[in-house]
Amino acid sequence: MLINLHQLQIFQAVATHHSYTRAAEALYLSQPAVSLQVRALERTSGLPLFEKSGRALRLTDAGRELLTYSDRIFALLDETKLVLEELSGARRGMVKVAASTTAGIYVVPTALGAFHRMNPNVKLTLDVVNRITVQEHILNDEVDLAVMGLIEDTHDLEVERFLPNELVVIAPPNHRLAGRSEIPLEELVEETLLLREAGSGTRTDVERLFSARDIPLHIGMELRSSGAIKQAVAAGLGVAVMPESALELELKAERLITLDVEGFPVHRYWYLARRAGRHLSSAADALWTFFRAYRDQDVLPFVPHAR
Repeated sequence: MLINLHQLQIFQAVATHHSYTRAAEALYLSQPAVSLQVRALERTSGLPLFEKSGRALRLTDAGRELLTYSDRIFALLDETKLVLEELSGARRGMVKVAASTTAGIYVVPTALGAFHRMNPNVKLTLDVVNRITVQEHILNDEVDLAVMGLIEDTHDLEVERFLPNELVVIAPPNHRLAGRSEIPLEELVEETLLLREAGSGTRTDVERLFSARDIPLHIGMELRSSGAIKQAVAAGLGVAVMPESALELELKAERLITLDVEGFPVHRYWYLARRAGRHLSSAADALWTFFRAYRDQDVLPFVPHAR
């Protein structure tokens, strides 16, 4: 069976656009030329690759299988190109990074800024999304590396600790528990507890802590951003559990305080992650190495936020 890359490229375009006409426009080819190449591919394989679904095309079972292998072929070709460029002394010059929400806002930009000052010719992109999407981006090769908190499934990932990520309980300065020491965890049951959405790393850790102590967790309000939670706590709507790394300005300005609650701070880490076995460009590999040095304080010291 002889299949050429030109046919696979056309097949991918039709699969993406679900139309011979739109695929032809995307490839700057005529519609008959696109149809001809797909029919040739079907004759070669001996199987239909598309079927009509109303006015659109959809992949057959054989088409879906071919698309899977086609994606792998082109990904391997891209990787081969990178290897050859690096052997010739070239550098791709772009690194794509993903980070979970809190890390992407409060932790990663500082590290990327330090890297950029040392490597001004490397272009950087940062995608800030929830942790589940971060992991999908890595496994789908949509980013080179990532920084995230809780990683429950490390299959197919290379993971290393990055920076400390401690969870603390926060409240407004005039809260009834302010100034108390060793507050029992049970006292939080009486409070309106503000937390991130289900599935977030912070939410998961808090659920586990309460479950381990067999204490009911009553969530008074669910918010989808750390900034919204801080504003709500400062406004007196309740108390919250948050990464301390997101609180530097509010604690210094005394808009918020941390409460000395039993079991807190919860000691955890931000993690570096990349897909296991993937060949990184020299620029991406340099950023990975830099992040490790940054963690080990060989580049810039990491100063924990004062309580």
